[in-house]
Amino acid sequence: MSDLNDLAATAAEAPAVRAIRPGDKVHWARLFVAYGVFYKTAFTQEIVDNVFERLIGHSGEIDALVVTDSDDRPIGFAHFRLQYDTFTGGPGWFLDDLYVDPAARGAGAATALIETLSELATASGGGTLRWITAADNAAAQRVYDRVATRTSWVTYEKVLATDPLDDQPSTHDHHHDHNSQGHN
Repeated sequence: MSDLNDLAATAAEAPAVRAIRPGDKVHWARLFVAYGVFYKTAFTQEIVDNVFERLIGHSGEIDALVVTDSDDRPIGFAHFRLQYDTFTGGPGWFLDDLYVDPAARGAGAATALIETLSELATASGGGTLRWITAADNAAAQRVYDRVATRTSWVTYEKVLATDPLDDQPSTHDHHHDHNSQGHN
């Protein structure tokens, strides 16, 4: 995890991006719940706690960067994971979730998160960083079109279990980047 902290600390571009810390829970949870609301998903406290514990546990399963305000409080996050890339035979990265507080958008926060994650992935030997977004998330797509190449891949999802929130088959997408309004 020191590579993550080192790269985040040396990022020349503002706003500041760093690894998530245990003390970020209150601010991160507020953002994470808002992210769920954006996608019409109400996270239980158990889900919020479980996700946060996995993020700060650095298990290799999933990790997070946060973008912070001038008081070092998180105003946005990127959840990501390392995965094996069968096309390159090496490491690849997947950006599961990206969210910036609506009040903080327009200042480069989303771009800073993506660029810092790109630097981290490059330093770790990752050949590709991938993510998806909702087809109607035009504001996010404008950001992504500036920092990456749009692909022709189509995403499918098959629900294998019931939604833990209501014991019904899940009807919401599970993997997004998230902002209906501009990221930065």
